[in-house]
Amino acid sequence: MVRSSSGYRAGTRHLMKKGHRESGKIGLSRVLHGYRVNDKVCITIDSAVHKGMPHRRFQGKVGVIRMKRGRSYLVDVPIGNSTKSVLVRPEHLKSVGG
Repeated sequence: MVRSSSGYRAGTRHLMKKGHRESGKIGLSRVLHGYRVNDKVCITIDSAVHKGMPHRRFQGKVGVIRMKRGRSYLVDVPIGNSTKSVLVRPEHLKSVGG
């Protein structure tokens, strides 16, 4: 079956769905967390925040922060044999230990 829409968030009904424990307002520690260059982060999209949201193909991927641009971070994410650069706001990032 062919999708009728091919928009930016097409096919994300279950991918960006939040559990009943995650619904509600976002915590301040997630927004105000300061990341440094070369920190490893996991991209976890928060569907309640539309600004600075990366494409759905980057959901769950681990990348390295290269620089800060305004309130966003430039994250290098390895995909296949190449590396993609993604601008992501801190609401959609989680730090990875190690």
